[in-house]
Formats: sequence, structure tokens, C-alpha cells
Amino acid sequence: MDVAADWEWDDTLFSGTAAYYRRGRLPYAPGLTDVLAEVLTLDGRGRLIDVGCGPGILALSLAHLFGEIVGVDPDSGMIAEATREAAERGVAGKAQWVQARAEDLPAGLGTFTVAIFAQSFHWMDRDLVAATTREMLQPGGALVHVSDVKTQPRTVGGLPHPAVPYAAIEDLVRHYLGPVRRAGRGLLPRGTPGGEAAVLARAGFAGPQRHVVPGGQALERTGDDVVAGVFSMSFSAPHLFGTRRVEFEADLRRLLREVSPADRFSERQPGTEVFVWWNDPAEPAPPPAT
Repeated sequence: MDVAADWEWDDTLFSGTAAYYRRGRLPYAPGLTDVLAEVLTLDGRGRLIDVGCGPGILALSLAHLFGEIVGVDPDSGMIAEATREAAERGVAGKAQWVQARAEDLPAGLGTFTVAIFAQSFHWMDRDLVAATTREMLQPGGALVHVSDVKTQPRTVGGLPHPAVPYAAIEDLVRHYLGPVRRAGRGLLPRGTPGGEAAVLARAGFAGPQRHVVPGGQALERTGDDVVAGVFSMSFSAPHLFGTRRVEFEADLRRLLREVSPADRFSERQPGTEVFVWWNDPAEPAPPPAT
């Protein structure tokens, strides 16, 4: 696995975060669905696989553009949340949720027109998963990599409430969990890797085409939203705090009240970056890595 030479994935990576994810994570930029529909020529048919789907946020937003959606995630809590949300939205009949690691693919799931990795690819054995995904895509199908735009300024000048005190929150997490980033039962001293372009090119994909969905829209968040955001992250998942979880949350809420006694925070919507890679039918698919 290429996240870190001395780190191994384990099933506690996102343990306990699913209940907080939908409320705590910032949404994708408005218009993402429209951009994907246009770029990928989606017409309500075809099959989508969302690898590392979490609670199904992106897959469910695209459900009307496909005949079938399949979400794959190793965390049972995420699969349960996705199943519940699909039923609430009335699309359970066209949705399948599979608890599995990306490395377990193809897992008998068949072929797809589109595969999406939304802020999940960096947790995987990327060369193996890229090669397997290409074999699962129909000729001319697309692999789509989705992430927040990291370089966009998101100052809250002119907005009515204080900014979320992210730096202070990070300091508080380090106070409780130590100076090195936590990841499941292990540590990630160098963080997660980038450079997915080289990985996907090695797998034989053609591209990429880059599209940016603009952000910058004003958001208002409550203290509960911010707390949910902290507990939705792998590096500050609830289980990491052990017996000190209640103490940590009390300190976190105290910090937020000091910054905003009115319990309201302003934030800017991040932009969303989309890279589309094509399974070019003119080139033979490489064998999966071993």
C-alpha cells in the first residue's frame, strides 16, 4: 500500500464517523452534478460504482443520472447510513451497497460506465485499484477523481459570523492524541499521498480532463455542525479518544463558545476539482498488479 510504507490499513480507520459525516462534512460545490452530467454525457442509463462511497453522499446525488448505482466502502457504519438514506430518497431499488475494501474488487460486481473516487483514492493500494477499476469499466468508460480545491482562499471577510477556528481545533486534537496524525490504529507522520495522475497513467487511463466547480458561497454553521465535522475525520474519529472522548468534546465546545457565543460560524464553500480519466478502448487494459 502506498499511503505510507510503515502504515497498514485497518478497519477502525473511519470507525464511528458515519453518524457525523453527512452533517459535519462540507458539501460539494453547487453544480457538481450538472458538470458531471454534461462531461460524462449521463442520460439516466448506465452503471456507476462509487469506490470509498462513505454514507453515499455523492452516489445518491447522481442516482437520477444512472440506471444503477453501486457504493463500496469497508466501514459497516457508512454502508448502513447509505442504505438508510437511499431508502429515504426512494432510490433503494436502483442502489446496491457493498461492504468491501477497494482492494477486494471486482467482487463480482460486473462492469460499469463510470467509477468515482471522491476523496477516497489516497487510502488505497492505488496501483492495484486503478488497474482493477480499468478492467471493470466498459470501453470508453470514465474514472472520475473528485476532491476539494485545496488552493482556494476561503476567508470569511464580510460574512456575519466568526470563522471556524480550525487551527485551534487542530491544536486541541493534538493535545489529546499526540503530535503525529492518527489513522486507525496507526500513525501517518507524512500524511496521505498525492500524485494520483502518475498512478492512473501507469494503469493505462487516458487523460485527464480537469474541471473546477466554483466555490466561495457563504455557509452558516452551528457548533453542532463543527463538532460533527471533527468527529467525521479519520484523524479525530470518536474511538481515538477512548475514555477521554467526553472530556475532549467538552473542551471542543468550550473553545467554540469562546469564539462565537452566538453559536454561529461563517464559512466559504470550497470549490470542487474533478479529473476525468478515460478507459480508452484503443489500448489494451493492463493486468491487475499482484
